[in-house]
Amino acid sequence: MAWLKRVLLALALTVAIAMPAAAEGLSFDELYSGYSSEGLSFSDKVQDLAGSTVTMTGYMAPPLTPTIRFFVLTEVPMSVCPFCSTDADWPDNIVVVKLSDPVTALPYDTPITVTGTLEIGSETDPETGFVSQLRIEADSIDQ
Repeated sequence: MAWLKRVLLALALTVAIAMPAAAEGLSFDELYSGYSSEGLSFSDKVQDLAGSTVTMTGYMAPPLTPTIRFFVLTEVPMSVCPFCSTDADWPDNIVVVKLSDPVTALPYDTPITVTGTLEIGSETDPETGFVSQLRIEADSIDQ
């Protein structure tokens, strides 16, 4: 009987290791811990989740063009895109969502849920010059 327990434990461990980790929920009010002379400061939760799979719910701001490979996820519906000129002016209630393929813009007032890998730190899109501080490399976008 002891051998059966060991086999079942080994099987359970194998399944747990093979299964991908569940996405961690992240809300807009958990993104930053405050401001410093250099701008917004990432929260401990965001720093801990960098490189991990997260899920966020918000709204798709209108993209620059229909073929762009990113969009801005906003906390509240916006009929115009909240682009910033520098990372020092980065708002605390938006996240850039990077895409492997272009996506058709959704209505700006339709809530969506994005799941993907969280990236932090300044990055400039080479095609548009758009500067971001916080990004999700999207695996899925759900309405």
